Amino acid sequence: MNKITTIKTEEREIRSLLDALYQNYGYDFRQYSEAHIKRRIRNRMTLSGLESISAVQQKAEQDKTFTSLLLQDLSITVTEMFRDSNFFKALREKVIPILKTYSFIKIWHAGCSTGEEAYSMAILLKEEGLFDRTTIYATDFNQHALDRAKEGFFSNSLIKDYTRNYQSAAGKESFSNYYTADHKMAIMNQALRDKIVWANHNLVTDSVFAEVNLILCRNVLIYFNKELQNKVHRLFFDSLGNGGILCLGAKESLRFCDVSGEYTEFEKKQKIYKKKY
Repeated sequence: MNKITTIKTEEREIRSLLDALYQNYGYDFRQYSEAHIKRRIRNRMTLSGLESISAVQQKAEQDKTFTSLLLQDLSITVTEMFRDSNFFKALREKVIPILKTYSFIKIWHAGCSTGEEAYSMAILLKEEGLFDRTTIYATDFNQHALDRAKEGFFSNSLIKDYTRNYQSAAGKESFSNYYTADHKMAIMNQALRDKIVWANHNLVTDSVFAEVNLILCRNVLIYFNKELQNKVHRLFFDSLGNGGILCLGAKESLRFCDVSGEYTEFEKKQKIYKKKY
């Protein structure tokens, strides 16, 4: 079998696997970045000692535990607290003053993974006096990640990194004020955990989640193809109230998407946009 034939066979097998996951479980990865999908499936093949993508599909149809692992592989769970400190500085300096003009604030963290960014926002709101009049919605389709997020447990090795991030992001307190730790793990304070509404929501297949003032969806859309990016941007536009704020990741942009003309660049470098009306 020559190289071209091998590639075409692999592409056909991937399409078949993704179709099966959607038909059998309702998870739709068919419009995710091809490179991302191939990389994750090949990694699961290696870890499971399988020789082909067809074998992956067969095992997924027979073994629910394996399917759960595969779904976790395909979802996006890379995150950390106060990631990109300059972004959180921009939130504090430029977005928070706008939020302070509202009597009640609703924030949506879309694709929240294990919750680190949502907890970061809760801390920022507490320090800026907006904690009591804000509801934070944190959503993801990965229930395993959501369950971890709700628990609010993080290893002490991660907390050390998060403390450095918090300090770089102009945190106003001691980061240790926001968690309780033993020799292995730290748990976020109950007040922070209670502030966040965790919910299962799939950006690919679900509709508008709520009308909100601020949406954060950072470093998720880079894993979607152009068509799916447009669909999700329309979902965000329909979810934002007048003058609402949209925050994207460092490698993401509204440029060339169908709703780009409906926003102004609020903070160009940090990819923060403001809905025009």
